[in-house]
Amino acid sequence: MAMSLKAQAAAAALKEVKPGMKLGIGSGSTVNELIRLLAEMVKDGFEIIGVPASSYSQALCDELGVPLTTLDEAPVLDLVIDGADEIDPQLNLIKGGGAALLREKIIAAASGSMLVIADESKIVDTLGKFPLPVEVVPFGLEATRQMMQNSLDAEGLQGEMILRMAGEKPLVTDNGNYILDCHLQAISNPKSLAKRLEVIPGVVEHGLFIDMAVRAYVAGTDEIRVLEP
Repeated sequence: MAMSLKAQAAAAALKEVKPGMKLGIGSGSTVNELIRLLAEMVKDGFEIIGVPASSYSQALCDELGVPLTTLDEAPVLDLVIDGADEIDPQLNLIKGGGAALLREKIIAAASGSMLVIADESKIVDTLGKFPLPVEVVPFGLEATRQMMQNSLDAEGLQGEMILRMAGEKPLVTDNGNYILDCHLQAISNPKSLAKRLEVIPGVVEHGLFIDMAVRAYVAGTDEIRVLEP
C-alpha cells in the first residue's frame, strides 16, 4: 500500500535522525506517522530516545515501543521533528491545532534543530487563515482577552477570539490552561504580534513559531520538497 503524504514527509525527515540521538517528538496527525515509522526502526535495532510533546504522542510511543525520557532527564535535545498548521515562506509557523503548543515550543527551544513535516496543504503565503491558538491561564480570562484585543488592535488585526471548547466545557490543555483561537485571516507581521502577545499577563504561550524551524519536508503528489528559510 502506498504511503500517505504525511508518512512520506515523516520518512524523509527521519533520514536526518542518527543513532543515539535525543529526539524531540512533536504532536499531531503527521507526527503520528513519524512515531509509527520510528517504532519500526526501533524494532530493527535503531537506538534512539524520545521526548514527546503531548500526552497523546507519549501514549502512542509507549504503545509502539519507542523509548522515552523527559526534558528533566534530557534538558538538551539534538533534534525535534514536528508538524505545523501553517508554514510561510520564511518557515515561520502556526501551531497548536492539537492544543499542545506550549510543550511543543518548550521542546523546540531545547533542541539543536527543528524540522517540520507536512503535506503541501499547510504551505501559505501569509500566516493567519488557520486560527492562531493562544494558551491562557483560566484566572482572569476576560481581562486577558481584553489585553489581547488591545494588542490585535495595535497591529491592525481584526477577527474573533473564540474560547476552544471540549463539548460544553472549555478545553483544558495538558498544562491545565485554556486556549483562545484568534481568527485573523492574515497576519502581516508575525514577529511583531508574537512580541506583543508574549508580554501579556495571563498569556502562557502563543502558536507563532518564529525563526525556529531550519527545514521543512513537504510532501506533494509528485515529490517531497525540502524548504529552508
